[in-house]
Amino acid sequence: MVFWRKKNNIADQEKDERDNRLLHPRKEPALEPSTDYEAVIDEDLRDALEVSEADIIDELDETPVPEHRLFEDKKEAEDLSDHAGEGGWFWRLTKGLSKSSGKLTKGISGLLTQKKLDQETLDQLEELLIEADLGPKTAAKVIAEFSKDRFGKDISEQEIREALAECIEVILKPVAEPIRFTNEGEGPFVILVCGVNGAGKTTTIGKYASHLIREQRKSVLIAAGDTFRAAAIDQLDEWAKRSGAGLFKKDVGADAAAVAYESYEKALTDQTDVLLIDTAGRLQNKANLMAELEKIIRVLKKRNDAIPHAVLLVLDATTGQNAFSQVDTFKKMVDVTGLIVTKLDGSAKGGVLVGLADQFKLPVHAVGVGEGVRDLRPFEARHYARSLMGLEL
Repeated sequence: MVFWRKKNNIADQEKDERDNRLLHPRKEPALEPSTDYEAVIDEDLRDALEVSEADIIDELDETPVPEHRLFEDKKEAEDLSDHAGEGGWFWRLTKGLSKSSGKLTKGISGLLTQKKLDQETLDQLEELLIEADLGPKTAAKVIAEFSKDRFGKDISEQEIREALAECIEVILKPVAEPIRFTNEGEGPFVILVCGVNGAGKTTTIGKYASHLIREQRKSVLIAAGDTFRAAAIDQLDEWAKRSGAGLFKKDVGADAAAVAYESYEKALTDQTDVLLIDTAGRLQNKANLMAELEKIIRVLKKRNDAIPHAVLLVLDATTGQNAFSQVDTFKKMVDVTGLIVTKLDGSAKGGVLVGLADQFKLPVHAVGVGEGVRDLRPFEARHYARSLMGLEL
């Protein structure tokens, strides 16, 4: 039995050898073992065998540089740019006044059907300035100065814009004055801020506080004196947090004069440099508003006869000629000492500031051309005049 099993095994082996010689002749190379399986590798060994991209690059003689297409390079440069030129104040002012300057420059281009400056062209230029809300008197004044030594002479569009900008700068330069803080060591410098509701008064206070803290290194306390509107108090609360200013507030409906008086006491105790007092702007009821403003000033003067040191009127440029009546009305209520003009970016009536400067001669301390905290800046006559005419510095 054992012999038969052994003989059978020998026969099987011989058969396997014959099959193998048929499939794999002697001169052919042996087949590689099959790799159709997943090897099981220990985790520690796997970590040791892994090669990172950094390892591969380190072993290269030259570090590879990704291939860039032209449009990708341009996009990357744009994304990485800090837009320093675009972020400058003159750029933002020019952009903000683009509605006004665009209307003026387009009108000037349409006038120049002939090279010589004649009376018809002067009349049409005057109309353009009136439409930009300089006002009839100021427009006539600008054109009279502009036409000197130019009438009947050849003139280009660029020369017209340059000359008009120079004439407007002459009007604006005397009123381009920053606030002078002249009370060193005598308690806080008190600024009463007036303006009709919707003019941007509350936002302007927040931005101006930020400017004083960031650029003039002054400590600031904001008093929420518009106690008639809860929204005004909430806005000032938010702006105080954003700017780093302090805030003094009471409940809605509280006596505005009491807010002003108590905020002054707090600013005095805390040795704060500047106190900004918000006020109501309900112009539809002039008698009540005038009584409230007079009471605030009267109560403040009981504490210090020199305060308020400044009374600022915030004007919305989009109201155009209505701004003239607002200045006239508030001047009768309180002794307005200076102006801040806001929302110039939303109006094609940027010339209103020129008319205000010419008619009232009040200092223009700052202008606003946007919602950002950096979009309220000290007023500069040359910047404004050239921006209004769409010219570079």
